This record gives sequence, C-alpha cells and structure tokens, in this order.
Amino acid sequence: MTSHTWRLQPEGTAPADRYDVRADCHRRLRGPYTGVGTLLRALVPDAHRAHPELVAHHAVEILSAAPELKELTGAGRQTLTSLAVPNERTRLYPAKRTRRLAHGIVEFLHGHARELGRPLALCFDRVDEADHTDQEFLAILLRRTRPELVTVTVHAGGAEPAPELGTALAAHCAVQEPQEPQEQADPTEHQSTAQAYVDSDGTSGDPAAQAAYHRADPAERARLHDRRAAELRGSGDWSLRLGAIPYHLEHGSDRAAAAEAFLEAAEYLVSMGFYEALLDLAERGTALVDPVQEPRKYWVLGTKVTTALAVLGRPEQAERRYIELRAMFHQPMLHIFSGYALAMLYTRYYPSGQKDHQLAKAHLNNVLAIASLLTDHHERVFQTVFNRNGLALVELHLGNLAEALRLVDTGLADIDRELPAEKHRLHRSVLVHNRGRVYAALGRLDEALADISTVIELDPNYPDYYFDRADVRRRMGDLPGALADYSEAITFTAPFWELHYNRADLRLELGDLAGAIADLAYVLELEPEELDARINLASLLREQEDAAGSLAHIEQGLRHHPGNARLLCARGLLALDAGAEAEALRDFDLALAAEPDLVSALANRAALVLEAGDHRTAVADLTRALAVEADNPDLLYNRGYVHQQAGDWESARRDYTAALLLPGADRADLLRQRAECHLALGDPTAHQADLAEAEKADPEAASESDGVRVS
Repeated sequence: MTSHTWRLQPEGTAPADRYDVRADCHRRLRGPYTGVGTLLRALVPDAHRAHPELVAHHAVEILSAAPELKELTGAGRQTLTSLAVPNERTRLYPAKRTRRLAHGIVEFLHGHARELGRPLALCFDRVDEADHTDQEFLAILLRRTRPELVTVTVHAGGAEPAPELGTALAAHCAVQEPQEPQEQADPTEHQSTAQAYVDSDGTSGDPAAQAAYHRADPAERARLHDRRAAELRGSGDWSLRLGAIPYHLEHGSDRAAAAEAFLEAAEYLVSMGFYEALLDLAERGTALVDPVQEPRKYWVLGTKVTTALAVLGRPEQAERRYIELRAMFHQPMLHIFSGYALAMLYTRYYPSGQKDHQLAKAHLNNVLAIASLLTDHHERVFQTVFNRNGLALVELHLGNLAEALRLVDTGLADIDRELPAEKHRLHRSVLVHNRGRVYAALGRLDEALADISTVIELDPNYPDYYFDRADVRRRMGDLPGALADYSEAITFTAPFWELHYNRADLRLELGDLAGAIADLAYVLELEPEELDARINLASLLREQEDAAGSLAHIEQGLRHHPGNARLLCARGLLALDAGAEAEALRDFDLALAAEPDLVSALANRAALVLEAGDHRTAVADLTRALAVEADNPDLLYNRGYVHQQAGDWESARRDYTAALLLPGADRADLLRQRAECHLALGDPTAHQADLAEAEKADPEAASESDGVRVS
C-alpha cells in the first residue's frame, strides 16, 4: 500500500492540503533544484538549530541545492575544485554527481524526520516543468523513503515526466485524477494582465494572462521584464540567477546585461555539474551574442554547450559544435580549448568502438604547437603543461606508460619552476594524482602510494583520492589501510555507491561477511539496477543459507534486468540447493540461451545432465566452458570426471594431468582420480606413484571423489 500521491492537476486546481513544505518546481524560477532548494530553505534553519551536526554532515548537498543557506551553515567541506577560480578550474564533475546529491538530501530528510519524531509531509507542484535535478531527486525520494519518515504529494500537469520519475510515480504513488479545488480564489484578487504574467516569471498557465502578455507592446513587455529582473536581483537569492533573472533579462531591453547574466549562470552550472541546465542556458545565451561583435563571449558560451553535450554522453553532437566554432573563429585560445576537448572526445567520451587515440594525439600536438606561440609567459607555460597532461592520458590509454610518466613528470617540474606557488593549485594536485595513477599502472606501488597520499594532504576533502589510495593499499596487501580509506571517504562524501561496493569486496576478503552484506544492501538501496552488487549479494545470502533473501534479490534483479543470464543462473543454483532439479535445469537452459558462454551455467548444467547419464551433453558443456576459461583447473577436473564416468579413461587422464599443471588445483584429489585412470589403463606403477604423492599432498583427504564440482 503506497503512502504517496500523484495528482494529475491542472495549474491552480490543487487542493489546499496541509504540508510541512509545499514547493513549486517550475525550472524557470530558479533552474536546477528549484523545488528542492525551496524545501531546504524551509527546513534547514529549524534543523540547524535543533541538530546542527545533521546539517553539517549534509552541507555539500544542502548548499548545492540551496546556496543561499551558506551564511547559516557555513561553506561546508571545500575541495581545490570548489575553491578554484573559473580560469583555473581544470576538473569537471561527472554527470552522476547530481544522483549523489539527491541521495544525500533524501538522507537529510530522513534524519530530520527522525529527530522530529514524526513524518514530514511534502508537496511538489508543477513537477512536469521541473529541471532534471528536481525530477531525479523526486524519483529517488519516492523509491527510497518510507511512510513513517516522509509522505510525498506530487502535482503534475500534462507534460510527461522524465522516464525515471515516471517509473517511480507509477510504482510508488496512488494516482488521483483532476478535481475541483477545495478553495476557490477570489476572482477580484487575480489579474489576467501582462504584468501578472511577468510577475509569475513566465510560468503562469492562465491563458488570459498569456494572451495579455503577447498583446502588449514589445517595449512595454521589455520594461516589465527589466523591472522584474531588478526586483529579483535586489532579493539577493543566488539561485534566482539560474532561472528567473536570466529569463527576464533575456526578454528585457539590455542584451549586453542579459549576455553577462547567462555567462555568469553558465560558469556556475559547469562548476556544479548541472549539465542539463547548462545545456539550456548556454544555448539561449549564444542566441543573445553577436559572434562578430563579441566573439569571445559567443565561443565561451558555445564551449559550455559542447561541454554539457560531451559529459551527458552525446559526443557526436559535441564534436559537430566544436567544428562549427573552430570554423567561425581564429582566436588561439578557442583552438586550444576546443582542440583539447576534441582529443578528450576521442580518448575518453566516445564509446570504445569510436575511440581514436591517434587522432586525439594529433589534436593535442596541434594544441601544443599553438600554445608554444602564446606571448604571455604564464599562460604559455600553463597551457603547455595542461595539454601535455592530456597527452599523458592518451599515452596511458595506448599502453605507453613510460611516456605518460615522462609527460606528467615534466609538467610538474615546469609548473613548479615557472609559475608562482599560489597559481593553479588545483592542477598541480591533478598532476601529482595522475603521476600516482601512472605509477600504479606500472606496478610501482610505493611511489603511487606516496603521490596519492601527497594529493590527499593537498586536497583532503576530495573522496576519489581515498578510493584510489585504497586500491593501491589493497594491491600492496595493506587491507586494513584500504578499509580505513574507504571508510574515511564515506564519512564526508555524499552517498557514493562505488565506495560501498568496493568496501564490500574488501570486507569479504577480510572475512567480515556481515559488513559485506550491509554494504551491498546499501549499494542496492542507492542504485537498484547495479547488477554486480545484486548478484554478489544474492550469492552471499545463499552462502549464509538465507535462500529466501537470496531469491528475493534475484527476482528483484530480474525485474530490472529481464532475462539476465547471471541472475537466471543464480536462481538455478538456489533451485539446485533445494533439490528442485527440473527447475534448476530450466534456469540453466534459460541462462545459456541468453549467454551461451556463461561458465557457471555450463558447469552446473553439466553436473545435472551427468546425473541423468547424459555424458555427451556434459562433456560438450564443459568443453565450451574451457574455451572461455582454459586455465580453470576445476573445469578440467569436472570434464575428466565425466570422461571417467563414461569409461573414457585416457581422456580423463589427459584432463587430470592438464589440471595438475595449473595454479590453484586440488592436487591430492586430482592425483587420486588420475591414479584410478592409470589402474584402468593397465599401469599399476603410475597408479601407486600418484596415490603416494596424493597422500603427501593431503594425508587427511578422502580417498574417493565427491564427483563434479559445482559453484
């Protein structure tokens, strides 16, 4: 039974229910997180007075959605990325950052509700007009929250929500059809005028107000927009600069002021990783700028469009726009920026089949040639170092690790020697980190650890560095140190499922099965579609003999990934455990129909058909599995055992002998099985020799095989 409501309400007809917070989500008001920001501005002041530690823990998420709260909460944990001035910002946040922020805000709401001792009642209006960030947040909130913590009412008009939100609304909300408002507004209080439309920041759905606005004299409309923009600027709310203020200036009388407003908004949006909104605002901003009169403004906004397209997974469109800009302008800095970006498209952003690392190198070498001609010494040094770092990434992708290391080392030496110490602190840290990554790829783990530790000292609040250092420490055998790094990052970053996934794997290696299960369960709470976490958790629960819990996760996984071979195989293993051999065989067959080379399904089906006496199918399945994993001693053992059961002693002996040569083989068992083959083939001397060696290898082992080994 759902606790949330989805009301299909035309604007202005929503019932006047009682809520803790009611938030208008129309993106034209404040851009990204229009609704969430309204929610947080209403809740955080009281939460900060009652439990400041909760607010401090989620400060990054809160300030990302409601920057106006900075005076109340303080700046929160800062990184060199967040502190860098725009012309020194050389790192982009991933597009998925907004998911982490959304999860953190959900957990803030849960914590606040627990402190209040009652559920929060929240209402979100005009969700169909919301920015991607608000719709993503609502989808996650509806999926994760429980009725004892938060109840949600969503009002939407006719437009289709984003797919993820649409799925969440259908799954977690009771739908209410349009209804008459419970309280009718006094008609004398509503004016269907052009000014009323402008005062709604262009969001009014009143047809009369819209018509009055469009009938008004263009100069009068511009005057109304100018007045409203000035009024909103006077409020001091920063987030209005991402929505209503640019909108009004866009339709006002001062195009130069409008262009500056769009540039300011675009710089902020790219710095925060709000790429959907960036794409919209930067596109609109370019329409306000004359490329002949103000070429730099035009191409700066144009490259914000291309950045958004690249990060959002649309590299073909990004490349076309870069080429257009390069054809329009001859300014060196445009060709430096766009040449680097084109290289990154071909070495990073394009899917694997379209990557072209040689073309990426060509673009970067052209950029380096241009950079060498810059007259400003500091700019020339920085652009050379920065683009050599890009070239090092390409060399890393090409496997030229020594050259990648040389390029990064040279860059560090140049920037330290040629530029003032206070300049480009962020990029200096990036270079140290990248050198550490190259050292790790080279297997020079002590040097990798030293560099990544150095960069953590320089930038202690950037969680990805702890992730990388944990990987190096784990490779060095320092499992407690790796665990400490994962756990430290988890204490201060917004929810980051990859950290918990890796920590689960490490905890399993350390023997902490309960901790591993808890981490994997949390991964799936955050992102239910993460297939590897789902399969690993189901497997661990099976090992714990929690068949019901394991099956529940498998069935949920199949709802997200219908027909997935690994999940079907996992379900088959549970059926096998329960003695339901026909069901197990059906699932193994389904798994292999979906993925014919899935080794676990092949091996386990082989065991089942062997019990039915079908030696030929068993051998065929194991032979196919060995084509995938030729160095798997258990598969060779199994095929040898099938040959043995079929009376093909020579083939069995060959498989046992091959398995004995592989690392990880169970030598005692293999030797005993091969001894039986020797005896059947008339070689009693070899038979006795293998038995004696088996006794030395494992004197306590059983003398008879348990049969085919299954997983």
